[in-house]
Amino acid sequence: MRIRVAVVGGGSWGSTVAHLAAQQVPTTLWVRRPDQAEEINTHGTNERYLPGYRLCEDLRATSDLADAVSHADVLVMGVPSQGFRAALEACADHVRAWVPVMSLTKGLEQGTRLRMTQIINEVLPGHPAAVLTGPNLAKEILAGDAAASVVATPDQVVAQHLQRIFHQNLFRVYVNPDVVGCEVAGALKNVVAIAAGMADGLGAGDNTKAAVITRGLAELCRLGEAMGGKFATFSGLAGMGDLIATCMSPQSRNRHVGEQLGRGRTIEEVIADMDMVAEGVKTSRVVMELADEYGVEMPIASEVFSVCHEGATAEEAYRGLIRRQAGGVEFSALSY
Repeated sequence: MRIRVAVVGGGSWGSTVAHLAAQQVPTTLWVRRPDQAEEINTHGTNERYLPGYRLCEDLRATSDLADAVSHADVLVMGVPSQGFRAALEACADHVRAWVPVMSLTKGLEQGTRLRMTQIINEVLPGHPAAVLTGPNLAKEILAGDAAASVVATPDQVVAQHLQRIFHQNLFRVYVNPDVVGCEVAGALKNVVAIAAGMADGLGAGDNTKAAVITRGLAELCRLGEAMGGKFATFSGLAGMGDLIATCMSPQSRNRHVGEQLGRGRTIEEVIADMDMVAEGVKTSRVVMELADEYGVEMPIASEVFSVCHEGATAEEAYRGLIRRQAGGVEFSALSY
């Protein structure tokens, strides 16, 4: 394929997706720091975000945004949700017309409550918008473990082209036209993962954690369907699959945040010690705004919000969930 890919964002997942693409097509990774670009180009490593792992030797990195974007046939955005719009606006000066833009970001924009593909449609109208999502832990993929993901876009032709770029023997890529469902699931599962991590930090058993994950999936489905997503999406890779991986894996940033909160640390202390963004913290606020807008009850997300933004402790949050369950609210509509 004579296609050139540009990936914007040199964190763990952006670097990993660039690594995958570089095995198939010429790929350039944009990173903020010149020394990081030099490290990738000279040593094939990104030690700050992926210590101990090597990237594809054909991957090229640059700190010059115009250099990365201006010749790309596919633009991949791998920056956190709160910097997504600004990064995309910077790319708009360099990206060629009609180039597909694919988001890797699992979050919602503060204030506007927009999904990332909606931001793409606002900033770059006329460019096909897509999302890559699923149970994808960067270090496992770099280690050569098998994984699967989903490309979601309403344009079947664009979906198939993107699928061919990223699909490999050990990284299987499926297509799904349900963009809303895939993006909502990707954002909400991070909130549930914080709750699951709090269970670990509090020393709760597997029964408790399984209940949190299962009921978290029910909340995800309720809000996702209310927003226009398809139920089948939430039982697939973008929904249940990503939720399980994020709630269970020690590599999950959002689960880590929850675990530290469960051990008694404040959200400020936890965030200060992290190099990478845990999207679920800020997403929990947007989720509660959306739950109010759509009239959907989300007790688990509500308790996560109270811990992340209202000063509640993880122990208080779990006592709140128990009270809700005892009152018949949480388990009164076991519809999923």
